[in-house]
Amino acid sequence: MELMVPVKNGEVWAEDSGGPDGPGGTGGRGGDALPLILLHPGVADSRVWDGIMPRLAQGRRVIRYDARGYGRSPAPTASFSLVDDLTAVLDHFDVPRAFIAASSMGGTTAIGLALTDPARVAGLALLVPGITGNPDFLMAEFTAEVGRLAQAGDVDGLVALVKRTSAAAGTGDDSEADALIRAVIPAWFAVHPHQVPDPPAFDRLRELAVPCVLALGEHDDPEVVRCNEEMAARIPGCRLVRLRESDHFPTLREPEAVAEIVLEAYAAAK
Repeated sequence: MELMVPVKNGEVWAEDSGGPDGPGGTGGRGGDALPLILLHPGVADSRVWDGIMPRLAQGRRVIRYDARGYGRSPAPTASFSLVDDLTAVLDHFDVPRAFIAASSMGGTTAIGLALTDPARVAGLALLVPGITGNPDFLMAEFTAEVGRLAQAGDVDGLVALVKRTSAAAGTGDDSEADALIRAVIPAWFAVHPHQVPDPPAFDRLRELAVPCVLALGEHDDPEVVRCNEEMAARIPGCRLVRLRESDHFPTLREPEAVAEIVLEAYAAAK
């Protein structure tokens, strides 16, 4: 089921697979099955999950959505928080507690919710996650280059920059990653004036009290790899997985491995 979900001063596109704890499932809303929430990265919209969505949804209720301005969600027109939007989506679907699989930007959001409202998070599968509040994770050179290319209106240059830094495991024209990146670039600039940063979380990672697995891509930007290693070391009991063939697009590069990681962590959290 696809629909537009109301959030504060806006709406987001979402998809609910149903399953044993969803509309049309055997349990219905409020059943005992644990919903699985998928959060996409900033370099792609929720289509980044397309390749493994059918497997994840086998016998499970899976909910995914596009963050404001991404994919099928309208651009924001007022200030908003990614964590607040996630909470609004959970509330809309009557989900009091869920397992969250989240990539990059989505990981930042998932961690934020787990720190601010831990009762709502049964467990986390973090794929190349981002984090707020890491003073060493500045990527100043990348940010400056994005600004320069944006000022010049060079969309092709922006795509090439992201592919060079975040999609280094790709071969040939890497058309799938290229299409995902190209589609989200307008969202970066539509969202920036309105997004309110969620509170710093890096120095609070030791407070996380939910089962967690973190998967990094060994072909990802070296600064991201270092940050992910430090995050895994700080999160109590976190299992670190190194995806040897992945960059910042693990669901494209190693879909079967990612599906296994998510489903194993999901089963352990139930």
